[in-house]
This record gives sequence, structure tokens and C-alpha cells, in this order.
Amino acid sequence: MSWPSLSRPSRMRLPGFSARTVAVAYAAGTLLVLAMFAAPLWYAWHTNIQQVRTELIKSDATRLAGLFERSGPQALAAAIDTQVIGTIDGISKSMLLVGPDGARLAGNLARWPDGVPERDGVCTLAIRVDGAPRSVELVRVTLAGGYRLLVASNTHRFEELERLFAYGLLGCAATVVAGAVLGAVLVRRALLARVQGIGQTTAAIIEGKLSRRLPEPGPGDGDELQLLTRTVNRMLDQIEQLVTGVQDVSNAIAHDLRTPLSELRARLEELAVERPPAEQAFAEIDAAIDDVDRVMAVFNALLRLAEIDSGSRRGGFVSVDLGRLGAEVAEFYLPVAELKDIALTFAPEGVLQATGDPVLLAQALGNLVENALKYAPQRGTIAISARRRAGAVELAVADDGPGIAEAERPKVAQRFYRGDASRGTPGVGLGLSVVSAVARLHGGALLLEDNRPGLRATLRIPVPADGEVHGASA
Repeated sequence: MSWPSLSRPSRMRLPGFSARTVAVAYAAGTLLVLAMFAAPLWYAWHTNIQQVRTELIKSDATRLAGLFERSGPQALAAAIDTQVIGTIDGISKSMLLVGPDGARLAGNLARWPDGVPERDGVCTLAIRVDGAPRSVELVRVTLAGGYRLLVASNTHRFEELERLFAYGLLGCAATVVAGAVLGAVLVRRALLARVQGIGQTTAAIIEGKLSRRLPEPGPGDGDELQLLTRTVNRMLDQIEQLVTGVQDVSNAIAHDLRTPLSELRARLEELAVERPPAEQAFAEIDAAIDDVDRVMAVFNALLRLAEIDSGSRRGGFVSVDLGRLGAEVAEFYLPVAELKDIALTFAPEGVLQATGDPVLLAQALGNLVENALKYAPQRGTIAISARRRAGAVELAVADDGPGIAEAERPKVAQRFYRGDASRGTPGVGLGLSVVSAVARLHGGALLLEDNRPGLRATLRIPVPADGEVHGASA
């Protein structure tokens, strides 16, 4: 048995952000506010006008009835004729006094209108005045002796004011709509100009012109546009630096690998051509193995940097005694220092607990010691120190070698960078890059300072303010 497929109801899609959407929303919101303002005003107008009109005709009817009681029908007729003179055309107020026999005695109505209720009171009625229909609100009063009085007021006497009010509302609505349309056109033109500039810059960057940047708006163009443009330009600066860095690394890899590979090929080619004795052949093979080790060292260093930069080693952070770690590193390199007749010392100060990867921290400190051993002079000194200072533990390695020029210090942590003093020494220019990457992984930094003479390299690792370190110890 097959069941009919039930389609999932489609979600209502909201309109996208555009100049037209903003204009429509602005116009609709303004018209709604205008209607919310006009509707109560219109209602209050009609209610008050009707109430005032009713009170006026009641007051007139009461006054005329009092005159009738005091002075009689002749005085009332004279007063009515005096009041209605000139009010027949475009009638605003109508009065009629009839006798007991129904004959007209005074007023601007030719006869007693049809449809007037038999009881006294207020009602609304359509009557004809000079052949034209009029909607009036009237008060009927029965006087003594059978006389009847009718006082009416035109319900359309304020139509002109109502029309002016309606025309004003329509004019406001038209102004709102026109302003929304004009605003939409101007906003659309401004946005299109910005988008066109962004598109041209992006197209140039795609073509390889990485130095192109978005034109920053002037002070009067809005803080939001300035913030967005500057953010995008900073992103482009970072992208250019990354691309340039990749190109530099690629060039450096090709340059550093070419020498050992060329030497390896030359040795193998010489072995294949000359067929030397076994002892010489084995010596060349050992040299070839050294060349291969140099190549593998480059790739191992790059893989290690990639692993550190990915942050995957953060999961293995434990509590580390940096004083003990520094002592082990100093003990490991002490025989090498003795062979070179270099005094290697280690001086820890206080409790040096931190959270981190002990293997990476040992490798970073080892790289600093190796660099110091490489450049320290014979009978020189290398001092390893560890101390806690300003919320961090500092592992410093100071030597009395040639040091690094101040202008070169920001560059030495770049991958494959080798200064003038290191041209003739072995290495591929990745030692300090690894140290800097380990420092960043631990939220710290690598600081290079002048040791006068020599270089002082400090690996700074932040620690909690309360000095407590959580996790397994290492």
C-alpha cells in the first residue's frame, strides 16, 4: 500500500535587503504612523463637531421657546426672521415656526418637512431647500397653543474643512511616497557606485594585483562604510602577506633543497662513473646519507611547524615544571658546550609551574641553546635562566656571540630567513620559527634583545594570576 507523499510546507521567505526593500519599508512605516495619527484625530473631529452642533441647536431651540413663553408668537416670529435672513442659500441653519393650523409663520423653510417625528427631540433628516436636498440635524419643539418650532443645522457645513484635512493627508502620503522613491534611487546609486568600486578592486586582485585596495570613503560618507572598508583592506593586507609568505617559503625551500640534492646527485653520478674502491664508495654513501638527512630535516621542521600552527597539540597540555625542564635541557647540551670550550650555566628562580606541552617547550628551549652554541665564540658563555615575572614564566638564553642587528630581529622568526651572520653556518633558517610558533601556541611570545655583547632570546609563557596550574604534571 503506497502512502501519498506529504510535502513539507515551504517557509515564508523574507524579502532581501535592497534599496527598493528599504524604500517600501520606509514608506509603509511612515504611512502607518500617519494613519495612526490621523484616524484618532478624524474620529475626534466628527464626534466633537456632531456634539457641538447638537448642543447649539438645542440651545437655540431652548432660547426661542423661552422667548415664545415670555413674549408670544409674534415676537418669536420676528426673532426667527431676523436670524435666518441670508441663510437660505447654502443653508447653515434652518428655522420654521408654524401655527396650530400648520401654516408657516416664520423661518426659511417653505413648509413643514415630511418625515419629522411626532415627538419632540433631536433627529437627522433629509429635506429639500430651494429644490436641493440637504441633510440636517433638527430639533422639534411643541409650544403652547399648538404652535410648533423646528430648528435645524446643516450636517455638511464643515465638509470644506474635512476636504482640506483629507487633501492634507493625501499630500503628506504623496510626499512620503515621493521621498521614499527618491531616497531609494539615491541609495541605489550610492550602493551601486560602492559595489562597482569593490568589484573593480576584486577583479584586479583576482588578476594578481594583490597590492590593490578599496578606496576608503571620506569623513562625510558614514562611519559604517569606513569601518567596513578598513576591515576589508586589513583582510587584503593579511592575504597579501600570507601569499607573499607562501611564495617566499616556496622559494626558500627550493633554494635550500637544491644544494643538498645537487650534492647528492653529484656523488651518486661520480660513484656510477668512477666505480671507486669499496672504502671510498662507502664514504661517499655516508656523505649522501648526510645530504638526505639535511633534506629530511627541512621537511620534518615544516611538518612540525604545520602541526604547531594547527593548534592540535593544545589537547596535550599538562602542568610543566619549567625549572626542571630547563635543567634537563642544560644537562643535555652541556657535553656539546664542553667540546667547544663554552661555559653553559642554568640559574632558575622560584616556583616555575606553567601549563603547556613539555616536548614542544623542551624543543623550543633546545633550539635557542643550539643557536647560542652555533654563534658563541670559543671560551664564550651561555647563560640559561628561568624566572617568573609579570604573570609569566620566562626561559632566557643569553650568549656573548655576534648577536643580531636590531633591524633584523623582526625577520629572524620568519621561515627560512637567514641573516648575514648566519650565511656560513649550517642550518635552514627554521629554528627560531619553531620557537616562535611554540610561543604562540602557548599564548606567549619570543623576545629578542641585545645582551651587550651577544643576544638574549627569551621564551615567555603566561601563567594564571593565582599561580595555580591544573592538569597532570610533567
